[in-house]
Amino acid sequence: MGDHVFSCYASAAFGTEGLVAGELKAFHLRDVRAENGGVRFSADQAGLYAANIRSRFSDRIFVILAESPCTSFEDLFQLVGSIPWENYAAGTEKINISAKCSRSRLMSPRDCQSVSKKAVIERLKKSGIARFPETGAELPVLISVRSDHAKVLLNTSGAALSRRGYRTWNGEAPLRETLAAALVELSPWKPGLPLHDPCCGTGTILVEAAMHACGMAPCLNRSFAMDGFVWADRETLESVRQEIRNQVSLPPSLMISGSDIDPEALKLSEKHIHQAGLDGLVSVFPCPLQNLLCEGANGVFICNPPYGERMSDRESCRRLYRDLHSLLDRHPGWSLCAITSDPAFERSFGKRASAKRRLYNGRLECTFYIYG
Repeated sequence: MGDHVFSCYASAAFGTEGLVAGELKAFHLRDVRAENGGVRFSADQAGLYAANIRSRFSDRIFVILAESPCTSFEDLFQLVGSIPWENYAAGTEKINISAKCSRSRLMSPRDCQSVSKKAVIERLKKSGIARFPETGAELPVLISVRSDHAKVLLNTSGAALSRRGYRTWNGEAPLRETLAAALVELSPWKPGLPLHDPCCGTGTILVEAAMHACGMAPCLNRSFAMDGFVWADRETLESVRQEIRNQVSLPPSLMISGSDIDPEALKLSEKHIHQAGLDGLVSVFPCPLQNLLCEGANGVFICNPPYGERMSDRESCRRLYRDLHSLLDRHPGWSLCAITSDPAFERSFGKRASAKRRLYNGRLECTFYIYG
């Protein structure tokens, strides 16, 4: 399967599909087409593996094994059974089938999993495999049924691509790494400009910006489900990883910094910067927002301030939003970007944003406000 071209799918959080399509095109992958919830593309093994290592915004990378309208479990059984599973499995794999169902006649994920697993086993038995110890590498398969249309997807990533490996603790309000990378991309910031996060927490925005500036692939130092697939060419995969590793170029300085009032969060931030291999390139320090003064005639503030989801926190959060406006007033040549689920952000901030983007932080609908 070394030269085989696969139909692929990169899943993406709502609002980031265009970013994923843009980066896949930049990786010189073919047939890139965005749709709700993800992006389709074509790739050989090398391109598939490179997409896993290099994607900053995608949630997972899949191979589309089959798709068809499905309105009954018999339809689903026939669809899954039509796939040449003998090309993808040796019989020792842990066949891990998950399912998602929405707006369809098939609305039981558990039944979809059960029917699909049975169809996989039946197909492998017909190919001459008699025993299924399930002691080997994981073969993760997703059955996605949406509006009576089923897709059978082989998950080549394994764990979500937001798990880069540098973050060991998430703090109270974790910002997914893929979303942090999207905020950096959607902001006016470009490498070479100062960037400061005035509510930096555990440093996710800072690390994602710094990795981008250094040409450091976000998932370079983690493994993928694809590493254990029987059909994967180990030499090809290692060659791709080594080639991407050789492209990393650490500059002498980055002008990326952060501040916070929580000493424990700052300790974790320093730890994550170290674990990402960015020592000396990103600095963090304790500072109340009201006292913050950054050097440079122009730059960009990007932050994920507290949202005030609980009523008791709401007023303190809105005071903080007013402090963000004062911060911007103290830095007239700078831009400021903030993500929040609080619909009263602009009113509390005291000024309408020049641009807005609807995004999701996990399941929470948020708006990314851009000033400047």
